[in-house]
Amino acid sequence: MQQDIRNKLAALPGVQSVSFSTAVPLDGYDNNDILYAQDHVLKENELPPIRRFKSVSPGYFSTVGTKLIAGRELTWDDTYKRLPVAMISEGFAKEYWHTAEGALGKKIRIASTDDWREIVGVAQDAYDDGVDKPAPTTVYWPMILNNFEGQKQQLRRGVAFVIRSPRAGSQAFMKEVQQQVWSVNSGVPLADPRTVGELYTKSMARTSFTLVLLCVAGAMALLLGIVGIYGVIAYAVSQRTREIGIRMALGAQRNELTSLFVRQGLWLTAIGAACGLVVAFVTMRLMSSILFNVSPVDPLTYVSITLGVAATAWVACYLPSRRAATVNPVNALRSE
Repeated sequence: MQQDIRNKLAALPGVQSVSFSTAVPLDGYDNNDILYAQDHVLKENELPPIRRFKSVSPGYFSTVGTKLIAGRELTWDDTYKRLPVAMISEGFAKEYWHTAEGALGKKIRIASTDDWREIVGVAQDAYDDGVDKPAPTTVYWPMILNNFEGQKQQLRRGVAFVIRSPRAGSQAFMKEVQQQVWSVNSGVPLADPRTVGELYTKSMARTSFTLVLLCVAGAMALLLGIVGIYGVIAYAVSQRTREIGIRMALGAQRNELTSLFVRQGLWLTAIGAACGLVVAFVTMRLMSSILFNVSPVDPLTYVSITLGVAATAWVACYLPSRRAATVNPVNALRSE
């Protein structure tokens, strides 16, 4: 029945591929258990690490966009003939056999009464728990299994269908999906239809909110810094009016006077940036949990932010400095 539904869905206009599985990335479902490897001998009373389990149909990896690293995907022959085969994630392969290719042909099982199952493929790691958490080491089983988890036969009845289509998310498309499913079995309920984009947004909600707050705090800090530098330079110009007049009377050019105060402001900026970089190097390690594929000491980020702060500081210094160059030396000396 599940395969019939899959074939019906694949016939819809705009559908590129269809598969089904007991779970899809980021949906919050997890099934975990210990797993034995035939070539890894454990010490007495030692248990192997816990792995994430999924049962998948053929074509699952191409549908969800997970790359095949080595070997092959599961087939319908594997499923219906109940062949003792399985697939694993790249992280699991490297943990036990150092390379994806090294895991091919190795055998694994859950319980001592289970059949040993040969690893026929290695798939790219999937961030099932969110991009801010490590990808779990995962084992992928066929949908129908013999001698599995102490049972003579196991069949996964509740599944999630995965459809790759540019029409995903539209109401018209979901109505067509519902009609195709019910054309096979009108008693099958469709629960919680969502796009992968919605799953991703939900998984990133807390991180996104945190980043928004940090951006607001950073913008406020930058604004306060600009106002502070502007105020310091403006005050310095007002306090050195007589000096400016004397310099201009002795032949100082306006560009020289402007550069004098801009340099003073940029020196203050450089000191503040240096202190900020030191603090950032220390505190960013505490924020590594909200970073994905970005190092806490990423040099490009630090360089770009420092240049941005320097550019805004230059503007804050230039505006009051330009006023110093417009001072009339006669009026400046007379005011003193």
